[in-house]
Amino acid sequence: MRHLIDFGDLPREEWDALYTRASQIMDAPEQFVDVCRGRVMASLFYEPSTRTNFSFQTAMLRLGGTVFGFADPNSSSTAKGETLKDTIKMVSGYADVVVMRTPWEGAARAAALYSHVPVVNAGDGGHMHPTQTMADLTTITRLLGKADGLSIGLCGDLKNGRTVHSLIKAMAKFQDVRFFLISPRELAVPDYMRVFLQENHMRFTEVTGLEAVIPQLDMLYMTRIQRERFVDPLEYERNKGVYVLTRRKLERAKKHMLVMHPLPRVDEITVDVDDDPRAVYFEQARYGMFARMALLADLANQPRLDRTPAVEIGVRPVCRNPRCITQTQPYLPPLVKQNGGVDCCAFCDGALE
Repeated sequence: MRHLIDFGDLPREEWDALYTRASQIMDAPEQFVDVCRGRVMASLFYEPSTRTNFSFQTAMLRLGGTVFGFADPNSSSTAKGETLKDTIKMVSGYADVVVMRTPWEGAARAAALYSHVPVVNAGDGGHMHPTQTMADLTTITRLLGKADGLSIGLCGDLKNGRTVHSLIKAMAKFQDVRFFLISPRELAVPDYMRVFLQENHMRFTEVTGLEAVIPQLDMLYMTRIQRERFVDPLEYERNKGVYVLTRRKLERAKKHMLVMHPLPRVDEITVDVDDDPRAVYFEQARYGMFARMALLADLANQPRLDRTPAVEIGVRPVCRNPRCITQTQPYLPPLVKQNGGVDCCAFCDGALE
């Protein structure tokens, strides 16, 4: 069964094929109106979403399929105490593909263990967001003509930014990419992402200021400081508004540099930037719909499993991440991976005790 949990699991050849299909859909959408006719997508959004939720629903409808689901977990049996496993077992009996967003890191990987149909990770806490990365790569390739050889600035909350983590993993598939990681020290990329960069021999520079590096960039990826990811509200207050992109700051940028943002924005891009031709975040959202159409055209048409493989229930090492799905779903198996020689939780990448 093919799932999309982490963009890092997708070989470059598969991405190239998906991008080719997305381009075909953009150029001739009328040829794809029946690709998912008779197919059903389950949309399980345990966390608020506008773009991702609407984008997936629109993508499935434009392919001729149908959609059911919820955008509020309190309207589902989760509010009655139903486990993730039972929800997925039940929903995958009705649908041909399951798209889920949750605040629990590693939840999509856990769901894939029990699903009879493909599972798509539409964001799991501050961990990963692979389909946003599909939107990002589609935008970059469509507008710049390539994804190799770029200097990319990632700015804002890089600790909790799942879109940032997924994009870093994706760019490991391309050649001669350099990152400028722009954040306050307390919101720098997590250790497992730093290890990933080093193990994949990716060039990166960590800085705290935006203006000094902006002339070097081919793409600037702004992110908001995410209030909902902070355990300590004082930490949020210290960091909100620390980076604001204005028209004046753009004067020093390359003429072809793309300004991207996964949205929603708060105050990190001023509205006067919207009219600059380099600001492509609204186009980025539209390209994301076409990228998701390409993905659903593949996954929703896979044959379903009659039975899922048996899953071991064993003694699991304790994950230190309080937002890991293993904290609330104790039946999950003892899956361990190594990051930089350190034993980590295979669901959320957090270090194990």
